[in-house]
Amino acid sequence: MLMSNRIARVALALAAVCAVVSLAYAATPTFWQVSNEAEFAKGDVENLSIDSYGRLTLGPSAASIYDASAPFLWSMVSVPDGSLFLGSGNEGQVYRIDAAGKGSVFFDAEELEVHALAPAPAGGLYAGTSPDGKIYKIDAMGRSSVLFDPPDKYIWSLAIDKVGTVYAATGDKGIVYKITPDGNGTVFYQTKTTHAIALAIESDGHVLVGTESPGRLFRLDANGKPFVLLDSPYNEIHTLRLDSKGVIYAAAVSGMAGGAPAPPASTTPEPATPLTPTVSVSTEITAIAIVDTQAASSGTTPSTERSNAGPSAGGVYRITPDGAWDLIWSSREDSPYDIAFEPDGAVLVATGNKGKIYRLAGDPVQPTLLTRAMAQQVTVLLHDKDGRVVFTTSNPGKLLRLSAVRSDRGTYTSDVRDAQTIATWGAIRWQALAPADSRIEVSTRAGNTRTPDETWSDWAPAYSTQEGSPITSPRARYLQWRAVLVGGRGDAPLLTSVTAAYLPRNIRPEVTSITINPPGTVFQRPFPTGDPEIAGYDGELPDRRPNPQQGNPGAPNVGRRAYQKGLLTFVWRAQDDNRDQLIYDVFYRREGDTAWKPLKRALTDEIVVWDTSSVPNGRYVVRVVASDAPSNAPATALAGAMESTAFDIDNTPPVITVTSVKREGNRTTIAFEVRDENSVVQKAEYSLDGDRWQTIYPKDGIPDSRLEQFELVLEGEPATHGVIIRATDALNNMASARGDAPAAPAAPASGRR
Repeated sequence: MLMSNRIARVALALAAVCAVVSLAYAATPTFWQVSNEAEFAKGDVENLSIDSYGRLTLGPSAASIYDASAPFLWSMVSVPDGSLFLGSGNEGQVYRIDAAGKGSVFFDAEELEVHALAPAPAGGLYAGTSPDGKIYKIDAMGRSSVLFDPPDKYIWSLAIDKVGTVYAATGDKGIVYKITPDGNGTVFYQTKTTHAIALAIESDGHVLVGTESPGRLFRLDANGKPFVLLDSPYNEIHTLRLDSKGVIYAAAVSGMAGGAPAPPASTTPEPATPLTPTVSVSTEITAIAIVDTQAASSGTTPSTERSNAGPSAGGVYRITPDGAWDLIWSSREDSPYDIAFEPDGAVLVATGNKGKIYRLAGDPVQPTLLTRAMAQQVTVLLHDKDGRVVFTTSNPGKLLRLSAVRSDRGTYTSDVRDAQTIATWGAIRWQALAPADSRIEVSTRAGNTRTPDETWSDWAPAYSTQEGSPITSPRARYLQWRAVLVGGRGDAPLLTSVTAAYLPRNIRPEVTSITINPPGTVFQRPFPTGDPEIAGYDGELPDRRPNPQQGNPGAPNVGRRAYQKGLLTFVWRAQDDNRDQLIYDVFYRREGDTAWKPLKRALTDEIVVWDTSSVPNGRYVVRVVASDAPSNAPATALAGAMESTAFDIDNTPPVITVTSVKREGNRTTIAFEVRDENSVVQKAEYSLDGDRWQTIYPKDGIPDSRLEQFELVLEGEPATHGVIIRATDALNNMASARGDAPAAPAAPASGRR
C-alpha cells in the first residue's frame, strides 16, 4: 500500500507539471531509459563494473603506484626482485619502480619513444627505441650500450628465446631481425607488410609475428619459413599473448593502436567483413536505440532496436594449437592494447580510448567491464610478483594496481540526454537491489550546452523514492544523471535500470516537399479488391479510359502506378521533431485569387488525388497544412504549411484547324494549326488509312506553345488516302480531325428583279 501511494504521488506530481506547462510543451512525454550493458557503457564509471547482464555494481578500485612525468607509457616488464620497468614517450626514458612503489629514471635514450622492453637472461634489460630505432642493452646499474642498430625507423617489439637470442619486430619495412647475444643481427624474415608489430615465442621455439598493413599473424619456424595463421580484416595485430596451454590470443585494431606515432606509410582502412564465420561477443553495442513512447498511462511498452552495423574498432582472436581461430570479443568503440590471463582462465583486455579494462569469461565468452582508469588508454597489463594485476596508462602516463577486492563506493555518470529543445523534466525512477547496509543515490543536473560545464546547474540532492521522484533540475535542453553506489558488509548493491521522463517543447511540424505527379498518374492502394483502388482518392472515377501509352493499367498489381484521365495526384513529405502524429488539410486556389478553398481535410496519409474536372480550367496552387493536433491538447497544437508551385488544370482538348490542302502532281501538302487555350501543344500525329500513327513536328521544330503550325507533305496518290490528324496537349487532352481541304465559300446568289 505504501508503494502504491508513492507511485500515485509521483503520477500526480507529473500531471501537475504537465498542466503548468501545457501552453508551451507537447502532451506526450518521452522516456529516457538506460537498462542494459550497451546503454550503461555510454557513461563514465569510477570503481564500478558493468556485467554482461546489464547490471551496474561495485568493482575493483585502481590504486596509483607511480605517476610518470611522461604522457605515454608504452611497455612494461618485471624482474625477479619485484621491480617494474616502464618504457615511455615522448622523452624516450625507461623508469624503474621498486617493490615499494618508489620510481626513478633508469635509462634515458637519445630517441623519443621506448616501445619495446625485454629482460636480459643474465640480468639487465633490452630496450628498443623509435624513431631511428636502436636496441640497447642496459645492465643492472643503468649503464647502456647499443646492441644492434638496424636501418629501420621503429623497434616495435622484442622477444627472447631460451638460448638468449633476441628477435626484433621493426617498421617501416616489416622486417623481423634475429640478433645473437653479442649483437650480430641478421634478417630473419621480411613480412612484406608495412610494420612487424608484435612478437611471441612458442614453447617449441617457433616465432609468432603480428603485422600491420595488413593485419596478419605469422608463425616462423627455425629457418624463418612463414605460415600465416590468421589473415584478419583489421589493420594491425597489436599484441600477442600465449596462455599456459599454448593457446594464442591476438589483439587486433583497425588503426595504429596505442596512440603511437603513425608511420608515414601507415593507413587506417575500415575492417572488411571476415570471409570465415566467427564467434563475436560485442561489448559496446552502441546502436541500441530507445524509442520514445507514449505516456505511461497509454499502456505502451518501450521498444528497442538493435543493430550491429558499423565498423569495429578492434577485437581479440583466440587461436588454438591446431590452428582454429575465433573472434571472441569485438568492440565498435574500444581498441584492445594488451591481454593478460587470470588464474581461473579469464582473459583481461586493456583498451582505449576510454581507459577500460574488460574481463572475458565463460563459454561462450561473456564480457564484463571490470573497471575504468582515469586515462585515455590502458596500454600494458601485467601480474606482479604477488599475483596482483598492475597496468600502465597513457594520457596521462601512470602505473596503477588493481585491487583484489571490490570498492566500498563507486560513481556512475550517465551520458548526456539531448531533448532537442527546452524540456520540462518529469519523474526519475530506477530498479535496484540494495542490501540493508548498502544504498544507491541518484541525482540529476541540467544545462543548455552539449558538454556539461560551469553553466550547468549543480547536482540536485539525491532523490529519495526509487519508484519515482520528480526531477528538480531546472528546465533545459540537456539532462544528465549520476548514481552513487555505496556498499556494506554484505552483498554489493546492483543498479539494473534508470528511467527519466520529460516533455519536450512542442515544435511546429514542417511540410518539407510537395510533389505534383504528371496529370492522370495515380497509384493503386495496397491489397485492392475488385476494381483497382486509387491511393489518396475516394470519389467516383470521372473517366475510365486507359492511357494509350500505359498499356493495360487495369491489371491487378499491388501499389502499381496507373493512369486515370482527369485526376491529379499530390504527394508530400512532412516532419515533426517531437515525433508527433500528424494530420493534413489540403487547400487550393486559382492563381491570382487570394482565398483558399478546402480540397480535403483531416488526411492521415501524405497523398491526395484531385478530380480536376470539378473546377474550371486554369492555373492553380495547392497548400498542405500539417497539424500535430492528434498528439497535443487543442491549446498547444501547432501547424506548419507549404505551398506548391503553380500548375495547369486543363480538361479541354485542343482545336485542330486545317488551313490549306495543296496538290502538285503526286505531292500533297496539308497545312494545319493546333490551338489550346490552357496548356501547350505537346504532340501532333497523323495516320494514313487507319495505319500506325506517325509523329509530325511543328514548323518551328519545337512543340512548346499553345499555338503551333504544322505542314504535312505526302507523296503518292492523295485522292486514294484518308488522312487523320491527332493532337495532344500537355495534360493529355486529345483531339482529332480529317486532313481535308477547307470547304470553299459559297458564291453569292444572283437574280433579276
